[in-house]
Amino acid sequence: MYIERKIDTELMEWFRTPSRKPLLVRGARQVGKSTAIRNFAKHFDYFIEINFDEQPLYQQLFEKTSDVHDVLEQLAIITQTEIIEGKTLLFLDEIQACLPAISKLRYFYEKKPNLHVIAAGSLLEFALAELPSFGVGRVRSLFMYPFSFIEFLGALNENRLVNMLQQSNPSKPIPPIFHEKLKIYLKKFLIIGGMPQAVQTYVTKGDLLEVQRILDDLIIAIQADFVKYKKKIPPASIKAVFESIVNQVGTKYRYTNNFTSLNNVAIKQVIDLLEMVGLVYPVTHSSSNGIPLGAEINGKKTKLLIFDTGIYQRILGLKVADLLLNDDVEVINKGNIAELFVGLELLKSSHCYERTGLYYWHREAKNSQAEVDYVIQNQEFIVPIEVKAGTKGAMQSMYLFMEEKKSTFGIRVSLENFSEFEKVKVIPLYAVSNIKNNAFQ
Repeated sequence: MYIERKIDTELMEWFRTPSRKPLLVRGARQVGKSTAIRNFAKHFDYFIEINFDEQPLYQQLFEKTSDVHDVLEQLAIITQTEIIEGKTLLFLDEIQACLPAISKLRYFYEKKPNLHVIAAGSLLEFALAELPSFGVGRVRSLFMYPFSFIEFLGALNENRLVNMLQQSNPSKPIPPIFHEKLKIYLKKFLIIGGMPQAVQTYVTKGDLLEVQRILDDLIIAIQADFVKYKKKIPPASIKAVFESIVNQVGTKYRYTNNFTSLNNVAIKQVIDLLEMVGLVYPVTHSSSNGIPLGAEINGKKTKLLIFDTGIYQRILGLKVADLLLNDDVEVINKGNIAELFVGLELLKSSHCYERTGLYYWHREAKNSQAEVDYVIQNQEFIVPIEVKAGTKGAMQSMYLFMEEKKSTFGIRVSLENFSEFEKVKVIPLYAVSNIKNNAFQ
């Protein structure tokens, strides 16, 4: 059973675009890239899927044959499949295993602009680092993440609830009965996370215990992959740094973490590697004096998020019952899982053709410590976001930021329903994807 994803709509738009560029689908392992592309293939008369990891023969073809027309002619013969522009989808999977194939993507656009070509790979970023200008302007990247909360609701056939949620805002709260229902779904999603295998298991079996077993399997697979990431970095070092990141989610990452064999340079190298494979996302300090936010960053002040709440809570050993039975955000945010969820949802709700950065604001001054969990650019506005459930008096950092930066408004994310007071708009945790909606202006 295929579960619809956000990427499906983007792929159909690409399908209809004349003289389209080849697509490079980028994202961490097991987030559903290949599954979505295979489902998309149903719209074509002919489909060719090449896996360069499993079929070395095709690596040789791309290495020895320089002309795109010759490549396609030989592919048609080998696969016994017609290659017709507008009717055939060519899918090059695990393309990181064949650098010549990545280099040739640009020539598909130049010489076969009407042929639908999609490439994907689980360790693609390593290959792209070796080919920094492989296809500038001739290849389009599409970034894919685990399931968002909205996609999770869609998987549960709650499309009417999704529509109601997306139309709600601080001036139009969601009806209380549906607010409570969404909170229940949210708590389950924090436990399940967005990995397709975990979501599929819950949708088909409704068994959270089985989901936990699936997550354990995924964690083992993730750790087993560490050996593939870079031969000169020991897998044990990658595992140690990854675990240190898990234990510091939501706080400024500190290198002094009892690593006996790793200095700061080596730790930073591992962090960069984990970012490249999509297991870790940085949240960087921005002075937030103007846009773009990335123009005034301080790389020495960085928080790190891991890529999925389900994986996170499983590694951390959070009590599932506490997440399910409590409405107290302090319990829900055990281990900063709510702050992690907000950051991930901000990424997932961004445009899939953009690699969006995450930022926070922190001021260290004598007798005046202040921190805002996230800062976003919303058109020409700089908007502070705090993940809280307290009263107005509990948001001193946000008010300080708004006064200092002359912000039009701030956002408090909590388990409360939509509302607003003074210059603060209250957004429920389950509605983080609404934040970039222009209705909040």
